[in-house]
Amino acid sequence: MYSQSTVIVGGLAHIPVVIGVFSFIQKFFSKRASNFPQDTVPKKSPVKPVEQKSVPKPPPVAKAETTVVKKKHADVPVNIYRPKTPYEGTVIENYSLLKEGAIGRVNHITFDLKDSDPFLNYIEGQSIGIMPAGEDANGKPHKLRLYSIASTRHGDDFKGNTVSLCVRQLQYEKDGETINGVCSTYLCDIKPGDKVKITGPVGKEMLLPDEEDANIVMLATGTGIAPMRAYLRRMFEATEKEKNKWNFKGKAWLFMGAPKSANLLYEEDLQRYLTDFPDNFKYTKAISREQQNTKGGRMYIQDRVLESANELFNMIEDEKTHIYLCGLKGMEPGIDEAMTKAAAEKGLNWSELRPQLKKAGRWHVETY
Repeated sequence: MYSQSTVIVGGLAHIPVVIGVFSFIQKFFSKRASNFPQDTVPKKSPVKPVEQKSVPKPPPVAKAETTVVKKKHADVPVNIYRPKTPYEGTVIENYSLLKEGAIGRVNHITFDLKDSDPFLNYIEGQSIGIMPAGEDANGKPHKLRLYSIASTRHGDDFKGNTVSLCVRQLQYEKDGETINGVCSTYLCDIKPGDKVKITGPVGKEMLLPDEEDANIVMLATGTGIAPMRAYLRRMFEATEKEKNKWNFKGKAWLFMGAPKSANLLYEEDLQRYLTDFPDNFKYTKAISREQQNTKGGRMYIQDRVLESANELFNMIEDEKTHIYLCGLKGMEPGIDEAMTKAAAEKGLNWSELRPQLKKAGRWHVETY
């Protein structure tokens, strides 16, 4: 039995412990409340910032756009044939695209694909790889080279079982000797009936938009016209329109650079498109050895861009406009400089605008 005084003393002795436990519980729940303000703060309380709901929204929108782009390209054929297992296509035709007095050597070459299994299908804006016959100086097979496809998915004959290339023979001087490019020379020399190892197709950078009312600005030099030819055939050839159920309603503008008039490629077709579709097609040439720019120097494609700065950037400001650049890599700095000046005349900053166009999928470049 405990005396009354003993019980009271014992009870008093436990008071600090009880207070400590109460204090611990209070701190614990206060901490939880601070970690989960949504549980303790009323929804309409001004303490809760409005931004907590608005800030997270942009990322999902961006992801949705990215997903749409990937889904759009999901059906694009890629690497049906690889270097270890190429398809041997038969050469159907190989002819020169140049007129008398032209510089160099440029050929249009078509391959038969009908025996490929799986079928080597492709779409406009893609490339294929060519593996030249023979071996290099080390006794190893030559490495493949990529070439932009110059035909539509239906081929030049619209039957859907051929692919065509536009190839310039590479030549350069070294130690006083003229060196010929391995693969380009091989392709320019092959004859109908020859077998050629083909890989691909590859590439999604240069694909056309699906919209029929899109505007397409094309900047090309030399054989850089290859994908542009495919685009224009898709847009303006009657049989293509019928097969694709795609009726181009926008504006297509081709800036074409060449050293001489005799080096202009596919000129007859381009002139026909100008005559038949004057409201949809515009063709601007820059012939460096025959025309002069405003400063009295040679006329290059960048000079034509500057001349057309106002009209060109009126198109670029339209969200439906896509720009395609294809040709020698050396053309890029000149085009970039011209676009910078042209943009400035419209009060725009090209260094800021170009990345925006790229991000939006409206600036397409393929140079080599």
